[in-house]
Amino acid sequence: MADPSRRSMAILITTAVFALIGLYLLAGGGWLLALGGSAYYLIAGLALLATAVLLWRRSQAALWLYAALLVGSIAWAIHEVGFDFWALAPRGDILVPLGIWLLLPLVTRRLGPASGAAKLPLAVGVVASLAVVGYALTQDPQDIAGSLPPASAGAPAPKDAALMPDGDWHAYGRTQFGNRYAPLKQITPDNVAKLKVAWTFRTGDMRGSDDPVETTDEVTPIKVRDMLYLCSPHQKLFALDAATGTQKWMFDPKIEHNPTFQHLTCRGVSYHEAKGGSQAPGDCGRRIFLPTNDGRLFALDADTGALCQGFGAGGVVDLKQGMSVKTPGFYEPTSPPVVTDKMVIISGAVIDNYSTKEPSGVTRGFDVETGKLIWAFDPGNPDPNEMPSDTHHFVENSPNSWITSAYDHTLNLIYIPTGVQTPDIWGGNRNADSERYASSILALDADTGKLAWAYQTVHHDLWDMDVPSQPSLVDVTAADGSVVPAIYAPTKTGNIFVLDRRTGKPIVPAPETPVPQGAAPGDRVSPTQPFSELTFRPKQPLTGADMWGGTMIDQLMCRILFHRLRYEGPFTPPSLQGTLVFPGNLGMFEWGGIAVDPVRQIAIANPIAIPFVSRLIPRGPNNPEAPNDAHPSGSEIGVQPQYGTPFGVTLGPLLSPLGIPCKRPPWGYMAGIDLKTNTIVWMHRNGTIEDNSPLPIPFKLGVPSLGGPLTTAGGVAFLTSTLDYYIRAYDVTTGRQLWQDRLPAGGQSTPMSYEAGGRQFVVTADGGHGSFGTKLGDFVVAYALPQGS
Repeated sequence: MADPSRRSMAILITTAVFALIGLYLLAGGGWLLALGGSAYYLIAGLALLATAVLLWRRSQAALWLYAALLVGSIAWAIHEVGFDFWALAPRGDILVPLGIWLLLPLVTRRLGPASGAAKLPLAVGVVASLAVVGYALTQDPQDIAGSLPPASAGAPAPKDAALMPDGDWHAYGRTQFGNRYAPLKQITPDNVAKLKVAWTFRTGDMRGSDDPVETTDEVTPIKVRDMLYLCSPHQKLFALDAATGTQKWMFDPKIEHNPTFQHLTCRGVSYHEAKGGSQAPGDCGRRIFLPTNDGRLFALDADTGALCQGFGAGGVVDLKQGMSVKTPGFYEPTSPPVVTDKMVIISGAVIDNYSTKEPSGVTRGFDVETGKLIWAFDPGNPDPNEMPSDTHHFVENSPNSWITSAYDHTLNLIYIPTGVQTPDIWGGNRNADSERYASSILALDADTGKLAWAYQTVHHDLWDMDVPSQPSLVDVTAADGSVVPAIYAPTKTGNIFVLDRRTGKPIVPAPETPVPQGAAPGDRVSPTQPFSELTFRPKQPLTGADMWGGTMIDQLMCRILFHRLRYEGPFTPPSLQGTLVFPGNLGMFEWGGIAVDPVRQIAIANPIAIPFVSRLIPRGPNNPEAPNDAHPSGSEIGVQPQYGTPFGVTLGPLLSPLGIPCKRPPWGYMAGIDLKTNTIVWMHRNGTIEDNSPLPIPFKLGVPSLGGPLTTAGGVAFLTSTLDYYIRAYDVTTGRQLWQDRLPAGGQSTPMSYEAGGRQFVVTADGGHGSFGTKLGDFVVAYALPQGS
């Protein structure tokens, strides 16, 4: 028989726990109700306090009341979120265990001899709750199941198919169509589970003590003949044997080290081969172009790594020439240039949200052999093709393009994704010239830089909703059998704009739609925005029911945070109150883009869904008019000064006090798109919280990813860029996960695939990402099927 003193202590502790939780819910629930939110938490708080009082009095009515609370909570939770297990979990992960605790003899025996009968309603409530949870585990209301179509009989060969051998990967997206598609079939859904590490290479390039937080390893290697070329965060260039991973040579540009750089990353390098394909070492008939974060462009011999002396000044072009602002770290070309037979065409990242006195976002075309500047396209200039001179510099803060462009060699057009004129979050001082090409896709003649057409995806962008990834070029078979040369441009808003790449006219409708109004003082808002009908943006705006947490405790705080912010759906203007931005500043699509199988005319995507909060800060003692020193903070998160405007701004994800995303999961997906019908055929949550929770439990919530997918002719897609440290393989047709392997560090990069020595390799760079919070490293890992399999 249990010790009476133990039973008394159990009642006292139980009473105290119920009272404390009840008081919290009562206070927080009252606050939430005053803000216009749900009354549930206030009611639950009152019920818990009443239960505590009844327990203190040793009344069996406590069990009846708690049973009513539990059953009511189940009904309320199902009404709010349906049978979504992870959305239900915080609504019951405190209440159900407390109900089980109340059923224990340690508690009930102190409530009198008839408490056994009083336990029945509570037992029914607990069993019903567990039944709902069990059923929800078998459901996923946010999952889309389907099968992508096979290749059509007689499907036309892609126009870029003959540009290189099937086993090579010459450009950032394999070809400059930007499709991230390997036409290799050795790895299939039937054998992908046999993949093993074939070789590992370590660059030795790690984040240093004076490097910025945003030190990231985002490189996609290129493969030409028997060599693999890749760069590391400090822009060291490595040439490896493609079959073994053995280093052949290395070039160190010795970039300037500065902790105030906003970025320290290198997404890749570019390749050019002179007509005739000279293989004589040392003549630079084959060259690698390496951009560096301190504003230089190098040309190196692909065989030896020696500088191509005839390019620029001894093998290097200073990209800061023509700029009026040359502060180190303010202009950073982080992505590889486009290379044509004649030109090397490069854009660059410009520091975000620092001031109105920053370098230009100009795109320039240089002679591929000599490095001579041939043309410029400066989006903020009334004459964007005006060349620099002794009396003219490129326009400060002109909208930039920070990711690689796409190129159609047949049309000789380069397709440039642009961002907004910085500072991003207040635009009252922008003029018409700086606005017309911002957050757009520009089609330029690759030889002259003359504009062929422009399509704007966001008008007067106040949310940093730029076009963040390399567009993909696809020849799509229309319903009438005609072939339409299309461009697919994923954007941060979740919209994928589908245009005729000859004219820029939409193929998929993107009607102008009214959006919330009411700009911050001195600013304005566009009355409408284009909304593509091919989109991953949420069908409905977020509500309080979408707020999440590890428990109902922090879920309540998230709901309070949500209702304190200004939010009226997509494109809610920035405010002093604080604005919920969803899709967030990170975007539903980032620089990884989509992967396209141009033969099957399908695409693989990895959209993400994390709300952000922006809050404008008027000038004052903690937000001065001008910088106190010569350099910025070196970060894109936190307080952004926006000098030269009336407001600074704070930016960051919407998180609970425990640091958990306030929006219910999933926060990341894998998805399959049929490009003939422009429909999303399947979409599944992707990735686990194994590497982001106190206990390494691989709960598959669906986590964000930074990087892009790879797809192959063998019907297998790959992704490495999730918050957990895995490379995963998927069946392209259904999206079913087929295989995974543990990575040695964060894999925030886009994998690629090639053939060497009769084997198909899949290669990933795994060096982590500073602000994403993943483990840093210096690894390049190659996977292949075992020899002879």
